[in-house]
Order: sequence, then structure tokens, then C-alpha cells
Amino acid sequence: MSDAIKTDICVIGAGAGGLSVAAGAVQMGARVVLVEGGRMGGDCLNHGCVPSKALIAAAHRAQALRDAARYGIGAVEPQVDYAAVMEHVQRAIRTIAPMDSQERFEGLGVRVIRDWARFVSPHEVEAGGFRIAARRFVIATGSRPAIPPIGGLDDVPYLTNETLFDLRERPGHLIVLGGGPIGAEMAQAHRRLGSRVTVIEAARALGREDPELAAVVLARLRDEGVELCEGRAVRRVAGQAGAVTVELNDGARLSGTHLLVAAGRRVALDRLAPQAGNIACDGGVTVGPGLRSVSNRRVYAVGDAAGGAQFTHLAGYHAGVVLRAILFGLPARARADHIPRATYTDPELAQVGQTEGEARLSHGDGIQVLRLPFAENDRAVAEGETRGIVKLILLKGRPVGVSIVGAGAGDLIAPWAVALANGHGLKTLTDAVLPYPTRSESARRVAGAYFSPKLFANPWVKRAVGLVQKALP
Repeated sequence: MSDAIKTDICVIGAGAGGLSVAAGAVQMGARVVLVEGGRMGGDCLNHGCVPSKALIAAAHRAQALRDAARYGIGAVEPQVDYAAVMEHVQRAIRTIAPMDSQERFEGLGVRVIRDWARFVSPHEVEAGGFRIAARRFVIATGSRPAIPPIGGLDDVPYLTNETLFDLRERPGHLIVLGGGPIGAEMAQAHRRLGSRVTVIEAARALGREDPELAAVVLARLRDEGVELCEGRAVRRVAGQAGAVTVELNDGARLSGTHLLVAAGRRVALDRLAPQAGNIACDGGVTVGPGLRSVSNRRVYAVGDAAGGAQFTHLAGYHAGVVLRAILFGLPARARADHIPRATYTDPELAQVGQTEGEARLSHGDGIQVLRLPFAENDRAVAEGETRGIVKLILLKGRPVGVSIVGAGAGDLIAPWAVALANGHGLKTLTDAVLPYPTRSESARRVAGAYFSPKLFANPWVKRAVGLVQKALP
């Protein structure tokens, strides 16, 4: 027999979205039970954002030694201690982990149960020997690496983002299946750390991104020695630890020491028994605009579990939407048009709103596209980081999308994310006074490019100025 628990909110999953819901709800007076069968902090802390960015930071420093000659400093080939690099990665995880820990959340008043939850009825789940009845459930189970149905893959040792950071010996030749953000980031990082790297992508690498901007990133990867095989699918794989062979659909064969599968992600619902909870699913939980299950009104889903884009910051945003609905009974709808994304290659690639291609599909020739190369930004010139461009997409003079490729693009997208989230026009950017010299000036410059022709090429403006000058004493 299971012991019974009754609570206001049961949160299933202690990743970014689930932790945000639990912390917000308990601090505003709700009774909260949090259920997590894996590690507190979820994928982002343990296998995703944090370790990957720590690894990228180490790789960036290694590459800086190779690139020093262009600054008048003797270039050297770095001596990489791969095990020490991975210890740096783990140290970053350990430093952040207390914020996501069971102890912290129990200190806030959350009851934490460390087990996998499964629905046993539309209003109950079982976990850890308890049967939990809740007024509302929030599914925040995240996602897992998707493993493609490739012949022989089940018989070959392979890595995913969940196992990659357990390595302590540097791969001699890393073969990456998938040319999306994870594949591109890990490919470049390992190449910079001294591995030979081959990326295999069945379609176009970084295929979701603006092709013009993605090409800048891919050119850099090729320049650094990453081998890119685009438009070539994998037929089958074979081999054992340290010796893996990949056969492509055109008959070509590639051999490497390690295989990394980075072919997308699938929502982690398999342990949850959603059918027992009358929870409709289609990839993720099928939800309405307010992230509420269409089939069980007790249930909400946030983050990856909601079946949309898979970003930590989106899960945090979803948490706020759900808290407004659950705690205050307020109408709340989740938007998607203002959610930014970034790929942390070098150069970085960031996007908010529509890409140029998406905007043309939606609005035809009614859009206006303005570009500002990084080569026209004084800070980028001073630091020798001029590979990049800011692309602003306008509809009737208002921004509907911004794409940035270049150093620090993930940070440079921030003011544009604020503008799109709040419906601000370009005047918000042009009125801002920004420190010189910074890359952030690029936002003001590209916004100003919209107004410049209206001011400097307008004969009526020139005539008015002339009349005023004649009238002045």
C-alpha cells in the first residue's frame, strides 16, 4: 500500500521549468510536492547548457593561443589536458548545483520525492511509495536524446550529451551524427581541444537558421579543420570502443574512435504513463495556449514537455505563465514569437522572431531587410573579430525578427528580445545612449539605418532646415 499525500501542486521534473514552478508556488503559499527520479537540475545543469558552455570556454582559450599571431603575439599549439578540462566542466556543475539542490528546495518548504512518477488516475501519481493527489499537476519532465533508427547502432558504443562529459580521454577522431546546434558546438569545441572531428548531417547543417548567417559559422568550422558532410545520411554503423565505422548512403565509409549522436531530442514521457492520467500526447503533452492539457484540466506542461521549442529559458518563461494561472486563476497564454535562441559556436549565432526566410513566407515582399556588418563596429575592428552581421527584418517599419552572427551574438540579441516582447519600435533603440566602443552599439546603428534615408535623403527635410537657418538671428 502507498502512503497518501494531498497537495495543491505536484511538479513532476526538477529541471529549469519544474524548479521555477516549485519555488514560485511554495513561496507564495501553495503546498508543493516535487518529484524527480534523476538528478536535481535536470538536463541543463547536468548534461546540457552548463557543461557544454564550460567545455566551449576551455576550447576558446585553446584556440586563442593558436590565433595569437594576428595580434603580434607568438602563436603556440596548446597543450591540452583533456581530463583537467573535464574537471573544469564538473567544477562548473558543482558550483551551480546547490541552487538546484534538494536541500535548498526543502528549505523553501517543498516536499521533494526522489523517484520516477507515474500517473495512476487523472488526479493521482505514484512515486517513492507515495500516492500523491493534487489539485494541479505540472509536467516538467524535459527531453532525452533522440536515437535515430540506424542499422547497427544498438550494437556500437556511442555518446550522447548525457554521457559525453563523463569522458576523461580525448577522442582521437570524433564522428558527430547531426549538424544542429549541439552537434556544431561540440564539434568545434573538440576540434579546438585537439580531436579530429567529422560532422554528418542528412540535410543542411544548422538548417533551422538563416542560411546567410549559418554559412558564416560553417565556414569558420571548416577553416578550423572540422570536416562537414552535409546532405549525406548514415546507412549503418559498426565497430567497437575505439574503432567505429560509419557507412553513408552513398557508400562512403568513415572510421573514427568515438561516435556522438546529436540528432535531436524527444520529450521524456515514457515513464509517466500519461494514458492512465487521461493526458493526450502528440510528441509532448497536447496543451492549449495556456499550457493546460486539452484532455485533463488538472494538468499543465512546461518546457520541453509542452512539445514546442526546447530551451531552458523557454521553460522558465512557461513556469511564469503557469504560475499566473494556477495560483491566481488569471488568464495566461504562452507566446512563442519573442523567444530568442542562440548557438554558442565561435562565432555565435542568435535569433529572435522570424528569420528573413520565415518573414518572406509570412509577408512576401512587404518586409524590409537591413544589415550591419561587424566590420562597421569599432569594437569588433579593435578586437579583430569582424566576422559577423546583424540582420534586422522589418514590416511596416517595425521589427519582426533579428538574426545575428558574430562574437557575443547571444548577448547582443538581448535588446531585440526586449523590443519584440514588448512591441517596442525602433525609436527605443535609436534613443538609447550606449557606451563606446561596444558591440552593443550595433543595435542602435542598424536601427538608425532605417531612419537615415528619411532624414538625410529627404528634400523636404533639407528645405525645412534651410528655412530655419535663414530665420535664425
